[in-house]
Amino acid sequence: MIERILQIKKELDSSIFLFGARQTGKSTVLQQQFPNSIYIDLLDSTLRERFSRRPALLYEMLQDKEEGTLVIIDEIPEVPELLNEAHRLIVKQGLVFILCGSSARKLKRKGKNTLGGRAFPVYFYPFVSAEIPEFDIDRAVNYGMIPPHYLAKNPSRLLAAYIEVYLKEEVKEEALVRNLKAFQRFLEVAALTDGEMVNNNNIATDCGVSATTVSAYFDILEDTLIGYRIPAFQKVMKRRLVQAPRFYYFDVGVANHLLHRKDLVIGTPEYGHAFEHLVIQELYAWLHYTHSEEELSHWRTYTGLEVDAVIGDARAAIEIKSVEEVMPKHLKGLKAFGEEHPQSRKIIVSLDRINRRIGDTECMYVLDFFKTLWSKGI
Repeated sequence: MIERILQIKKELDSSIFLFGARQTGKSTVLQQQFPNSIYIDLLDSTLRERFSRRPALLYEMLQDKEEGTLVIIDEIPEVPELLNEAHRLIVKQGLVFILCGSSARKLKRKGKNTLGGRAFPVYFYPFVSAEIPEFDIDRAVNYGMIPPHYLAKNPSRLLAAYIEVYLKEEVKEEALVRNLKAFQRFLEVAALTDGEMVNNNNIATDCGVSATTVSAYFDILEDTLIGYRIPAFQKVMKRRLVQAPRFYYFDVGVANHLLHRKDLVIGTPEYGHAFEHLVIQELYAWLHYTHSEEELSHWRTYTGLEVDAVIGDARAAIEIKSVEEVMPKHLKGLKAFGEEHPQSRKIIVSLDRINRRIGDTECMYVLDFFKTLWSKGI
């Protein structure tokens, strides 16, 4: 059994919404960590149909439970009307709820009761390196970190099914877009821009829709937890900065499949892009799991100097290179960033196994960087 980093018990000062993309392991971890809870699975079609017809059944079922009783409702977006009953049970009976789902979009779209601040959101992510014994960096770069895919003997087939059933069908269903062909095209173009600067106008031209529609499509991917935009670092000093965000799918395996990247080999541009994505994915999960108030951003000047990840207000700057030997030429972006933010901790993460310092920059082998991240932080 793989123990997950997120210990949900520590989050239960009150009820919570637990959101995470499908197959990240939400249901498994809830059953492992709360074996004695009352568990309601709305993927059970019979239960879903009964609660849909009469949401008040939930109140009747739980009204005599003791204060503090934990109730887990898995896939709450399937019957969002149950939120009114959960709200009643929290207020009148003092019950505690974990309300689990793969998307907040249905709740937002339908204007459903979000429990008046009595439940706060917690996010769940694919595997991170610290959760996996004998973590295999090449396997993660090629197939991603969604648990069934990382652990499978044939992850390519699982990825294909995942994308066909979930990404293409469920996301389109939630999108409620009139032009499904344009949205399908957008999913492909979004993959092409994975890890790159987002230019809504260019994407709009490719998809045959407006830039406003493209922005709304990206909102859909974020609301359904399929991807996220990393904002540009905003603090301008001497150099003029590009302000466009970067977009990443939530898992590098998903991006690889959409881009038809497979059998990635160290030293190729494709491996380099996937390697960068994996490190960003790890940083993104680390910031959320540790409840950091710092933001993850990127830095790029109009002359092309860039840093892949900036933590907080320039507290740390991280460049990501899939090279097996770090050389001074790989440090240009960090050096330029350091000239404007001399207090910043500068790190280059790579496949170079010799950890050392080059000037004031720390060179860290990727697995050592991950271990440091999860044990001490950056």
